[in-house]
Amino acid sequence: MAAYNIMPPKILEERASTALAHLECCRICPRRCQVNRLDDEWGFCRTGRRARVASFAPHFGEEPPLVGRAGSGTIFFSGCNLACVFCQNWDISQMGAGREVEAEEMAKMMLVLQDGGCHNINLVTPTHVVPQILEALLLAREGGLSVPLVYNSGGYDSVETLRLLDGIIDIYRPDAKYGQDGPAQRYSEAPGYTAIMKAALKEMHRQVGDLEMDEEGIALRGLLVRHLVLPAGAAGTEEVVRFISQEISVNTYLNVMAQYRPEYNVCRYPELDRPLAAREYARAIDLAQRAGLVRGITIL
Repeated sequence: MAAYNIMPPKILEERASTALAHLECCRICPRRCQVNRLDDEWGFCRTGRRARVASFAPHFGEEPPLVGRAGSGTIFFSGCNLACVFCQNWDISQMGAGREVEAEEMAKMMLVLQDGGCHNINLVTPTHVVPQILEALLLAREGGLSVPLVYNSGGYDSVETLRLLDGIIDIYRPDAKYGQDGPAQRYSEAPGYTAIMKAALKEMHRQVGDLEMDEEGIALRGLLVRHLVLPAGAAGTEEVVRFISQEISVNTYLNVMAQYRPEYNVCRYPELDRPLAAREYARAIDLAQRAGLVRGITIL
């Protein structure tokens, strides 16, 4: 049974109410823009009172424990609290592709994905719409939702907000994008990213622990981390894997990704304006293995 079905309804209602109140002077994410999103004012994420959804569908391009046989039930939210110059979904994250939805419609999306056989509901880029997700979850649970919830974020998350999700989210799937703040600011406009990401991952792991899977290898609960390798060592992979191994857990499921390609605004950054070299990815894998991280790692 998913965590949110164990939680007493009154507590879930209180969490949703508290999260919604945080929109009035928005402090949902670490940027703390303090705009009144209840009155449809926009901050960095360019999202007001209602969440914007770009698409929802079974997805087979996620990690194997999320995809299983029938796919991960993804809901792609528009807007983002990061501004990555290399974003491959820039039309969604930066340009606002998608449409506003009410809580009732989002709840129906969750139920449709579950009815289609998806193993989980995968909330992609959820950081700035946590209150709206909780609103919809109240209705979806009443409608029979029972599959695990996946919180699929960029890692730039507020611990205060994450604590509202304790006992609700089953699987956390954050990015650990950078090991140093300089590149995080230069490429994602994310001040203080490394300390914020590290605190967020520690809180996520405190809530759900290491990734647990069933006998078929399908994720049930736990932490799954992604790290996209960037050209020229810009992601700071060595510090990322050191932190995960030594300060989270050596049993962390880590996906070291080689799918970087120059997109969106990287033409303005010569060091990133090229594909990732095979030797760069091989070095990242070697660093992860040397740190003792083997779950999710492809052995070269």
